[in-house]
Amino acid sequence: MTAPPPPFSGLHHVSALTARAERGHAFYTRVLGLRLVKRTVNQDDPRMYHLFYADGAGSPGTEVTFFDFPRAAREHRGVNSVTRTTLRVTGPEALTFWADRLTRGGVPHGGPVPRDGRLHLDFEDPDGTLLSLIDDGGEGPRGVVNPLTDVPAAFQPQGLGYSGFTVADLAPTRALFERGLNLREVRTYPTGEFTTHVFRMGEGGPHADLHVTGRDDLPRHRPGAGGVHHVALRVRDEAELRGWLAHLEEAGYPNSGPVDRHYFQSVYVRDPNGLVIELATDGPGFTTDEHLETLGERLALPPLLEPRRAEIEARLRPLVLERA
Repeated sequence: MTAPPPPFSGLHHVSALTARAERGHAFYTRVLGLRLVKRTVNQDDPRMYHLFYADGAGSPGTEVTFFDFPRAAREHRGVNSVTRTTLRVTGPEALTFWADRLTRGGVPHGGPVPRDGRLHLDFEDPDGTLLSLIDDGGEGPRGVVNPLTDVPAAFQPQGLGYSGFTVADLAPTRALFERGLNLREVRTYPTGEFTTHVFRMGEGGPHADLHVTGRDDLPRHRPGAGGVHHVALRVRDEAELRGWLAHLEEAGYPNSGPVDRHYFQSVYVRDPNGLVIELATDGPGFTTDEHLETLGERLALPPLLEPRRAEIEARLRPLVLERA
């Protein structure tokens, strides 16, 4: 048997579907204070924009990304899906700030509520993506300050927290997480009358856990706007990614093989419940084709697509995004 690869260092990014990219851009930059760090296309379907929001430097572990599909109907919520995306802030004062800011922005939200030992502020984005700001207590990596927002540096999101999944049958997801991804179940907590299981990457923390709730009372979800397509986990470099690829194949999990996304290298695996998990390297990063100061200001295309720029730009709909 091959030696197990090093554990993941946390979440890398979360990718969702939007029906109105302009509205989403206003929300994530003007309300949540994130920075648009890459304006590109879906490499598998370049007729579709792919927008990346993150901290001030586009750091791995801070990215929320969106595929733009203007005709998409809303997601039909249900099991076998990602049902919570969290962003980390630090301290109860930050949650008070955000409750006031969301209220002033006309964004409905719950009050700070304890869940799994941390305070959560629950709300939705304009497409209906389920979000929470959580108090990380100062744990986890610190995001780079975004100078382009009016959100005070002390209250800016520090990066992704955990992702929450809801499944009809816990067993195959547990098998993938434990055998395929080398995660450990470390605790459970009640979610209403059901139980949520927490799976840990490495030493864990609010940025390095996956929460899975088993429920038998919901229909199967149908993809659409507001739904999360996949969650990506952080791998340090291509050597580690090759190690994970060998491990997945040895464990008997079909996968995509290596995929060059230009800004990072990836491998995708799907569990029997239909959940898509991506393994993504930290580099080379978003400054490989743009300067840090001007990230996200122009349409960036990977080298594979650059020769088709005129064709791709002609087929893309006009996208007018106001500066934050």
